[in-house]
Amino acid sequence: MDRYNRHIILSEIGQIGQNKLLSAKVLVVGAGGLGCPVLQYLAAAGVGTIGIIDFDVVEKSNLQRQVLFGTSSLGKNKAEEAKSRLQDLNDTITIKAYLEMLTFQNAIDLFNQYDIIVDGTDNFETRYLINDGCVITGKPLVFGAIYKFQGQVSVFNYENGPTYRCAFPNKPKKDTVPNCSEIGVLGVLPGIIGTMQANEVLKIILGIGSILSGKLLCYDALSYQTSILNIKKSENEIQKVLKNKSDFKNQKSEVHCDSQSVEISIKEVWNNKNIQFIDVREAHEQPKIKGLNVIHLPLSAFLENLDLVEKDKKKVVFCQSGIRSKMAVFLFKKHNIHNCYSIKEGALEINKYLKKSNKQVSNE
Repeated sequence: MDRYNRHIILSEIGQIGQNKLLSAKVLVVGAGGLGCPVLQYLAAAGVGTIGIIDFDVVEKSNLQRQVLFGTSSLGKNKAEEAKSRLQDLNDTITIKAYLEMLTFQNAIDLFNQYDIIVDGTDNFETRYLINDGCVITGKPLVFGAIYKFQGQVSVFNYENGPTYRCAFPNKPKKDTVPNCSEIGVLGVLPGIIGTMQANEVLKIILGIGSILSGKLLCYDALSYQTSILNIKKSENEIQKVLKNKSDFKNQKSEVHCDSQSVEISIKEVWNNKNIQFIDVREAHEQPKIKGLNVIHLPLSAFLENLDLVEKDKKKVVFCQSGIRSKMAVFLFKKHNIHNCYSIKEGALEINKYLKKSNKQVSNE
């Protein structure tokens, strides 16, 4: 009663409405500029189960607008850090962090576990992936987008309403639309748009107000001007998605289309002398591996130690099981460090190979 008192005393919400919030399950795709305010307000409002999926780590340039993070978050996974912050904000709800990228292979299974999907991403490839996954699973999609000083909000696929493809049937060609890292964004803008997205989520759960279905709200932070554009439902676009439902999981994710090609086996590189092995595990996760010349670059201090990387060598990265190493390869590429590969099953695979090859493993 104390935590949610200001909700409960609203006649439009009351105890029944608050119980609806506590029973709701919402998945937020992306814990960046938009995802941070969405997550913060959904957690504070008492949404009972919140999922966060994000493959990226916190960088210093994120702190200008991604308000869930601080200096201590640098180099750490955004989903995991957001979960930690939100648990402190509200320890009575369930928060699940998925330290991976959203793909055609995992989207359907993830979406089926939630009632509402929130798009907090910043690229068109993932937006279309999310839309199609929502159409196939029948989930409402709360959409937000930002550009310099302008933002957009809408709700797609709500009660058989228009979808993202109805509004934007043609995907822009790759690299034709710059993102905020290339063109900049006003720091408060994602907070404004993200809060609007959170508002739509709460309205959907509570069944109150007018949902932005079939409407695209456009906001200008410099003039405070808002406009609402009507979106017409295109049954043809929807049927295109449903027609390819059975083949959805076989599609290749364009955003990280090279995610499989960056994986390599230890057997392929063991005898190569022009290799730099990079261990991104934390110090407490050793044992170290004898016979392997390794530099230690924990993800928690990753960005501060990039000068240790030898750019003229092939970089082979590993962690304990192969998840964080792919994340590290992704980060290397963002910082123009190429020729990087991830050991698929990490230290586990290396140890198996060493044992099979009768090589010694040190437990020091």
